[in-house]
Amino acid sequence: MQKTPNPTPITTLVTQNALITTATHGGRAKCLQRLVRLDLPVPRTVTLPFDAVKKIAGGQMPDLQVVANEFPQGALLCVRPSSQDPDWGGPGAVLNIGMNDARFDDYCARMGEGPASALYTRFVQSYAVNVARLDPDMFDEVEGDGREALAQSLRAYELETEESFPQDRVTQLTAVLSSMARAWEGTSARLLRQAKGAPADAGLGLIVQEMAFGVGTGLCGSGVLQLVDSETGLPQITGRYLSQSQGRDALERNVDAMYLTCDPRGKSLEEHAPEAFETLKQHAELMRVRLRAEMQLEFVISDGELFILDGVRVSRSSRAAVRIAVALADEGIISREEALMRVQPRTLTELLHRQVDPRAKRDVIGRGIAASPGAATGKIVFSANDAQASASRGEACILVRRETSPEDIRGMHAAQAVLTERGGITSHAAVIGRGMGLPCVVGASSMKFDLVKGQITAPDGRVFKAGDQITIDGTKGEVLSGAAEMLEALLDATFQKLMDWAEETADIGIRANADTPADAQTARNFNAHGIGLCRTEHMFFDPSRLTVMREMIFADSSEERRAVLERLLPMQRDDFIQLFRIMQGQPVCIRLFDPPLHEFLPADRSGQRDLAEALALPLSDVIRRIEAMSEYNPMLGLRGVRLGVTVPEIYEMQARAIFEATIEASRDGDPVVPEIMIPLVSAKREVELVKTSIDKIATAVRNERGANFSYRLGVMVETPRAALRAAEIAPYCSFLSFGTNDLTQMTYGLSRDDAGRFMSTYVQQGVFPEDPFHMLDQDGVGELLQLGAARGRTAKPGITLSICGEHGGNPESIAFCREVGFDYVSCSPFRVPVARLAAAQLAITHKIG
Repeated sequence: MQKTPNPTPITTLVTQNALITTATHGGRAKCLQRLVRLDLPVPRTVTLPFDAVKKIAGGQMPDLQVVANEFPQGALLCVRPSSQDPDWGGPGAVLNIGMNDARFDDYCARMGEGPASALYTRFVQSYAVNVARLDPDMFDEVEGDGREALAQSLRAYELETEESFPQDRVTQLTAVLSSMARAWEGTSARLLRQAKGAPADAGLGLIVQEMAFGVGTGLCGSGVLQLVDSETGLPQITGRYLSQSQGRDALERNVDAMYLTCDPRGKSLEEHAPEAFETLKQHAELMRVRLRAEMQLEFVISDGELFILDGVRVSRSSRAAVRIAVALADEGIISREEALMRVQPRTLTELLHRQVDPRAKRDVIGRGIAASPGAATGKIVFSANDAQASASRGEACILVRRETSPEDIRGMHAAQAVLTERGGITSHAAVIGRGMGLPCVVGASSMKFDLVKGQITAPDGRVFKAGDQITIDGTKGEVLSGAAEMLEALLDATFQKLMDWAEETADIGIRANADTPADAQTARNFNAHGIGLCRTEHMFFDPSRLTVMREMIFADSSEERRAVLERLLPMQRDDFIQLFRIMQGQPVCIRLFDPPLHEFLPADRSGQRDLAEALALPLSDVIRRIEAMSEYNPMLGLRGVRLGVTVPEIYEMQARAIFEATIEASRDGDPVVPEIMIPLVSAKREVELVKTSIDKIATAVRNERGANFSYRLGVMVETPRAALRAAEIAPYCSFLSFGTNDLTQMTYGLSRDDAGRFMSTYVQQGVFPEDPFHMLDQDGVGELLQLGAARGRTAKPGITLSICGEHGGNPESIAFCREVGFDYVSCSPFRVPVARLAAAQLAITHKIG
């Protein structure tokens, strides 16, 4: 007969050898046991496990007399929550349970009427609000202190509940435990903790602890202490102490509280009670080493005797998290691997860019999608030309557009941030903004954009015109009125040390998407393993090149196109030389020309008139030609490899520029092996045709220059058909790079620029678990990646596999790519550190597992 396993006890006394785990009793319970093991002065404590609390929430109340019997007769108690992760929160603590009329008289005799009244009054009001769920406003009329305040509080409770305040300790404890258990299971609490990463069925433990009073005769008070600054992570004793107080009063009543160390601004615990202060420091330093973390102590001094009530990990900003983790590793308290695991990859973005100071006042006038992190303040401008004009005057500006297009690139370079009415996480403004490190909020549809009048209107009716100052918070997706206080980016030696450790640990390559020399230099500064995607079309929007490009578009024959492109060749060659030299022999993957040609033509009559004048053509001819080139769905029309096949002169010019730049850059630096990527492929024959043309150009350049070089040709897998037919395509390629932006768009049949209008509704109603342009759809798009990777490698073992869409910087996407066997991911330059840390954590987890 199989033995039934022993059930978890209803309560467990916290001793050195008690069976208490974070997974069954919560982090606070486990931490208290560790403090007991360190022989620190922790009051007698009992903990209730998750399953017992869940039963209490369901109405199955255990015999709480058993709990009460663990404590001396007449002792007052407090109850605190103990969730598995402190960040998941929990109900507020309730102090002084067991206080009643008889105990009040007893404590009056022991400590005086004033302290006894404070204990009882606090309990009555806390019980009324947190347990009986009464309105806290009912105590607004309570005046004075001492016995009179207590009498008023009891009277208010009795009037509201129509019953006397409970006097039995077990009855009070039962109500408190039941209330806290039910609060944890409530819908609001569940949604709140799930937003912080907690599973839907996360459990709660409860801790019952004997009270140590910070009120009474002699030296009495309470406070908190930690050894580092929560904002900077630098060593500094911080906290507060308040005489005649309980709980966290020292923080909540900061005006009356003492400093901990000697301070010219006021009294300090170090001066007031030097022995207690020194003992506290020793306890904190012991906890730091033995618990292997920076801890905040909650303490009480009761008639000169010191007690440690609780210990939690210090709350920390992103910059503090990095400094704390590295410092603990440098001192040998934790390993480098553990230091890497203690920093959340996404929080690194706050170190890489200026941020709105979290302590600053925020006047929010609009919200949208947080498309590119960082924050910036500037005057509103409504066109790229105005942005450039502002930059020439040395004025900071914010470029405001309905949506951006390639024509806005120069304006984006001139602006401090971008705000658009439309667009999603992979819209043009979002992708370019992340690549440039430019704060960007897109899809701010709650605001009214009137570009004709040159104004935007906030939901509350306030109007902001050109020249008005606003702040863009691309990290939170908020638009603020005026200039907000900022925190500067922090890329110090500590950050670099963490990145060096991540580089040593990660087992998947991290490249950067970079279109300009500035992007490439950023990638190099972050030690990217090369450029995984260089979009060459952005190089043609410079005014000196745009006119030539338009002339090529209007050419009537292949010979005329080649003649015009000869003028672009040296410009394109210089672009590639710069990229190759900056990357110093690292691989550079250049995507051949991708967008439809109509994007280079003016859409307004004024621009068309200027073009007609530049080309010496009648305006009617220009308009007619532009209309003839228009497409119903240009993103699925004549673009990418389709242009390379039907207008081969463009790819021929680009291939020549790449090969001539390769020879030039290799002369005075490391050998360059360029990677040439064909976009939007869907058929094997497309690759055959382009490959034949590029091989021909390579042979010609070798013969003309008398120099040899190597190059790798590959395909950007952006269409579902290319993924499905990867076995046919792979034999012609050295690599397959999955462009998950367009692949997601085509798999879902969604416009990435328009999906932002309804995506939040879809996510809220559970149609999609996440925005698929933000988080890789591992079921649908992921299956195409798996099929394409497997079929490609079956046909050509050893072929290089990667993704180069914006998903490349997403930690969850990196985990998927690593499992599938991809060689590297490529993301925006400023996301390289985020991706590298995520990759290192995955490698550590795999090693442990």
